[in-house]
Amino acid sequence: MITSHANKGVKEVIQIMQKAKVRKERKLFVAEGIKMFLEAPIEQIEKIYVSENFRRQMSLPCKEKLAMLPNPYETVADEIFRKMSDTQTPQGILCVMKQQHYELETMLLAENPLLLILEDIQDPGNLGTIVRSGEGAGVTGIIMSDHTADIYNPKTIRSTMGSIYRMPFFYTACPGKIIEELQRRKITVYAAHLQGARSYDICDYRGGTAFLIGNEANGLQDETVKKADTAVKIPMNGEVESLNAAVAASVLLFEAARQRR
Repeated sequence: MITSHANKGVKEVIQIMQKAKVRKERKLFVAEGIKMFLEAPIEQIEKIYVSENFRRQMSLPCKEKLAMLPNPYETVADEIFRKMSDTQTPQGILCVMKQQHYELETMLLAENPLLLILEDIQDPGNLGTIVRSGEGAGVTGIIMSDHTADIYNPKTIRSTMGSIYRMPFFYTACPGKIIEELQRRKITVYAAHLQGARSYDICDYRGGTAFLIGNEANGLQDETVKKADTAVKIPMNGEVESLNAAVAASVLLFEAARQRR
């Protein structure tokens, strides 16, 4: 059992949790909690750590999955596990996972694609919620500008509730070029914009569709909006000016999902 903060594995987990540079260099991320463990693809699991208390009380599904792993898990003293955890109330299990990498071409070749293009989303929780909503709505891929939050940030991972394991994504330095490529492939690009010319619910999303969602504070850049085929708005009542980026993305995606059923 690990009882020291100086343990190499403990230090590694904390570094991966706290530093995007380390995550990128080691091509690893940390997924914490029972649900994240039970949904984790076995081939992606690098290491498992459980707290002393969790080991004594773990459920049968957790025992069964741990027995399937090629490498044994490590038990950590409860106090040390709390230092490794990114949450105030740790559930007692965390996984060091191999990162996934996807090809843009695979997303574009999907049958009748439904895509999200995110420009400079900053909040990790927003990004994770968008990933989760994207899976629920049947999104075939999420394309992000390089200045978008790190998808492997622990807060992002937690907000995805497991969707990180299944949602294809791609970072790009040139979203504009990708928009042009989508249009060449007859995928209609809709920009979510407060001054959109059309209400989102009168557009037809049954064909190849991509939604552009902008930064939480500033929205989409003007040049990005100009590249879209259509700018759409979500009508508001009262004095509300706009929706949270994750909420706006969800509204658009589930309207597209409704039309496609």
